[in-house]
Amino acid sequence: MASRCELLVICVLSLFFALTHSKTLKRDVKALNEIKASLGWRVVYSWVGDDPCGDGDLPPWSGVTCSTQGDYRVVTELEVYAVSIVGPFPIAVTNLLDLTRLDLHNNKLTGPIPPQIGRLKRLKVLNLRWNKLQDVIPPEIGELKRLTHLYLSFNSFKGEIPKELAALPELRYLYLQENRLIGRIPAELGTLQNLRHLDAGNNHLVGTIRELIRFDGSFPSLRNLYLNNNYLSGGIPAQLSNLTSLEIVYLSYNKFIGNIPFAIAHIPKLTFLYLDHNQFTGRIPDAFYKHPFLKEMYIEGNMFKQGVNPIGTHKVLEVSDADFAV
Repeated sequence: MASRCELLVICVLSLFFALTHSKTLKRDVKALNEIKASLGWRVVYSWVGDDPCGDGDLPPWSGVTCSTQGDYRVVTELEVYAVSIVGPFPIAVTNLLDLTRLDLHNNKLTGPIPPQIGRLKRLKVLNLRWNKLQDVIPPEIGELKRLTHLYLSFNSFKGEIPKELAALPELRYLYLQENRLIGRIPAELGTLQNLRHLDAGNNHLVGTIRELIRFDGSFPSLRNLYLNNNYLSGGIPAQLSNLTSLEIVYLSYNKFIGNIPFAIAHIPKLTFLYLDHNQFTGRIPDAFYKHPFLKEMYIEGNMFKQGVNPIGTHKVLEVSDADFAV
């Protein structure tokens, strides 16, 4: 029994020694020090020493998470947000090849996302919302096959939504709102089996819902569909009811026309339906008013027949940081 206890103690001590004495991979040390040199004082003052994973009595740099792989430590997470970083996207980040999480949100980054972003093959979370990033969304993001969360909202991206995003098999949350995106939303996004949330609101997008869901079995897991404040047109196709996981459908401030199909009332968990400020006509089927889960249905700013009533009290939708928690 004593020998077994001694062996266990040796194993624990060996593991502790490995964790505290492993060297950080030179590639990551070089990359983080390049990033340090390019950032403002708000970050740099807390990044003490040369080793971002900590060295001796010095702790790891703030916002840097490391793990041990073999004989080395590597940087796996970089979270530097809300510290007023000014300037272009730090390209040295793309040399941190073991990153699983990159969070630079709520800063003042400008310019494009470099195409080298496609090198971060282990990345699961990419959060760049609330910056001043510009140019097109690089199609190389479609090479990040492990990505589950993509936050690009509240920037100044232009051009079309790259269809390469449909090559992200694990993607669950896609936030593209509040940019300057144009063109049609790629119908290929409907092939994403795990996508739960799609927000493309407040852009300059065109096209129809019929085009978006034209593939059989489109958006099988989608719960929240935000297409508000664009230039989308046409009617709401009855086929939208095939998206049986939908809970929120936000279509406000577009150019939709026609009647509201009876079939939409049979989306089983539909909870919020925003139709306001379009050009809808006719009546709303009684089935909507008997839906067991429908809490709010906004209808003002349309051309419905007299007597059509909303459900719930219209209030401004607000987005908080809790909505982005992962």
